[in-house]
Amino acid sequence: MPHRHMPIILVLALVFTSAALPALAHGSDGYGGGFVSGFTHPILGWDHVAAMVAVGLWGAFLGAPSIWILPIVFPLVMAFGAAAGILGLPLPAVETGIALSAVILGGMIAFAVTPPIWICAVIVGAFAVFHGYAHGAELPASVNAFAYAAGFVIATGLLHLSGIGFGLLVKWPAGRAVIRGAGGLISLAGIAFLIGYA
Repeated sequence: MPHRHMPIILVLALVFTSAALPALAHGSDGYGGGFVSGFTHPILGWDHVAAMVAVGLWGAFLGAPSIWILPIVFPLVMAFGAAAGILGLPLPAVETGIALSAVILGGMIAFAVTPPIWICAVIVGAFAVFHGYAHGAELPASVNAFAYAAGFVIATGLLHLSGIGFGLLVKWPAGRAVIRGAGGLISLAGIAFLIGYA
């Protein structure tokens, strides 16, 4: 898909998603409550937002095929982490893993690190486990688990798309500098999250 269509797709996705939320937010349980709870969970946590935007941003910075592979790997692996969280399987240092994801992914962007695609996918996938686990472990008992999962996967995808959209600035030299600066800010935010969890 040509890069020139990405801003249009991003805007349409945000418009349609925003338009759908009031209709779904009819209660605290069932499809509406489950979807809305899942959708807002990643968006209301700045540590999640920073890391998920960073995935899209790093993918755009690296270019094809990373621009599509990384934002696909993350939610796929995140689903396994969510299942582990729902089942109550032990996973140590979840909050630390989430904060480190912002530090590492932001640092990769800031320092223009370009490892092979499989290493990028492993890094993104490893951090996705922590994010998914947090979503699953915090699943409200009263909501529909499927709707909740659909909500957080869609929100995650939109956050990745926002990172990709911003990352398209990479086509210009000044844009590369701006993106690397954004990566540095994400990394610093991750350090602040780590200090907050300590």
